[in-house]
Amino acid sequence: MQSLRGIVMAASWNFMRVVHYSKTVLSQEVQIGRITSLGHAWSSTITSSFAAKTPTSNTVELLGKAYSRDDYSNVTEKILSKVGKNLHNQRSHPLWLIKERIKNHFYKQYIGRFGTPLFSVYEDLSPVVTVEQNFDRLLIPQDHPSRRKGENYYMNQTHMLRAHTSAHQWDLMHSGLDAFLVVGDVYRRDTIDSSHYPIFHQMEGVRLFSNHELFSNIKDGESLQLFEQGHRTAHKQEMHTMEAVRLVEFNLKQVLTKLVTHLFGDGLEIRWVDCYFPFTHPSFEMEINFQGEWMEVLGCGVMEQQLVNSAGAEEKIGWAFGLGLERLAMILYDIPDIRLFWSEDERFLKQFSVPHIDQKVHFQPLSKYPPLINDISFWLPSEKYSENDFYDLVRTIGGDLVEKVVLIDEFSHPKTKKVSHCYRITYRHLERTLTQGEVHHLHRAIEESAVQELGVEGRF
Repeated sequence: MQSLRGIVMAASWNFMRVVHYSKTVLSQEVQIGRITSLGHAWSSTITSSFAAKTPTSNTVELLGKAYSRDDYSNVTEKILSKVGKNLHNQRSHPLWLIKERIKNHFYKQYIGRFGTPLFSVYEDLSPVVTVEQNFDRLLIPQDHPSRRKGENYYMNQTHMLRAHTSAHQWDLMHSGLDAFLVVGDVYRRDTIDSSHYPIFHQMEGVRLFSNHELFSNIKDGESLQLFEQGHRTAHKQEMHTMEAVRLVEFNLKQVLTKLVTHLFGDGLEIRWVDCYFPFTHPSFEMEINFQGEWMEVLGCGVMEQQLVNSAGAEEKIGWAFGLGLERLAMILYDIPDIRLFWSEDERFLKQFSVPHIDQKVHFQPLSKYPPLINDISFWLPSEKYSENDFYDLVRTIGGDLVEKVVLIDEFSHPKTKKVSHCYRITYRHLERTLTQGEVHHLHRAIEESAVQELGVEGRF
């Protein structure tokens, strides 16, 4: 079994996290623009022609809409071909199974005033959002590294494939909703290995409280208030009263503790780690002790009041959380390779066709075919080289046949100061054995495209 600490599938918000803990608890650094999920069914043959790195027309067409290309456009044909697959909505898929278990839990646990579920669920929202929705409305600073072109898939300067389901928070609050879950596919440029892929799936949860809702069951609650004119501390925002923050934080942690207990079972050991997100304060990560190892499973916190106010809910205070469905599925079902989520192999999918969503499933691994490993070395161009550009190029050409890409050597020439990178590429088909000829064909195409697309100087 793969080490659980190798499953670096960040929950929704680590993408935005500044590496700053008030408690140094984690022994590994998990950054959320860092996850993955696969794209097409495994091909039984190797294609002899390779798609262009990016669309070549002046517009990018997606889901019935056209977006004008500009200098920011960097979404590839390979990524565009996977938009709309919606694995989380495909019945009996492991991601659907996780989503349905969480939905069912919230529906049963939290009932509104008229006997209907308190939380609304949105699982079909378009993955194309504005840059304002993805960043600005969430109070993410203009110079935050999560905005970089090298980290995201931009349709153009104003539109992008969402990097997190948090992109829908503001709009749903603005529509008047106080409690909702959002589920969807999200897109980030990243490294290539068994736990990272440019498409993955997240769930976002938000709950807002009025003064009455928060304090009605508290003794002498009628005298308590949500807001004050105070100072920001490590434990509260400047406009929140300590009483309000403590109750919101208690409710948030209680809700999430019940959720992971529902998913993993009773007796689960849980701990909370203080952290930082631009859109919540205070902020926390939940860790669970699973099979003897502490695992971070989600991020959460008290919502920044500035965000809540701008959405038109000035008289309310709330919490939010974000989690990754692949992360939970890989842990719960012991799935070793994130590419499997996109496989149409019946040997994989039939294992999750169960009569009841809460039935326990333990994935039985498919036969593991041998890998073929090739290295590629080149001198970097003088400027504008991004490792994620190279990873995207490898994904575009090699697709799901590439299991892992690792930078194994970096050399700076003492005289010319030119920098050389050497990457090790592991090729492995999940359904059959690759031949040396097939891999040589792919590897040669990657070498040629790296020179043409990235401007590198080959050392082949």
